[in-house]
Amino acid sequence: MTTEADMELLDCRGQRCPLPVIALARRVAEVVPGTTIRVLADDPAAAVDIPAWCRLRGHEYVGEAAAHAYDVRTRRISR
Repeated sequence: MTTEADMELLDCRGQRCPLPVIALARRVAEVVPGTTIRVLADDPAAAVDIPAWCRLRGHEYVGEAAAHAYDVRTRRISR
C-alpha cells in the first residue's frame, strides 16, 4: 500500500477542464512506473475525466482518496 509520503502530489485546484488531465499526463511522463500520483482538483469534471483518462492510457485509477483528491498509479506503457 502506498503511503502519502510515497506519493507524488499534483495540485490542480482552481484549474478547469482539461487542465488537470493535461497536468497529470505531463507528470506521468516524468515519474517511474508504479508511482502513485495524487491529483488535487476541485473542478467537478475531474471526477469523470481522470478515471476516463486512466482507462484510455492504461494507468490504474486507484480512487478518490478524499474530496477532490484522485489517486492514479502509473504503469509502463508498451508501444
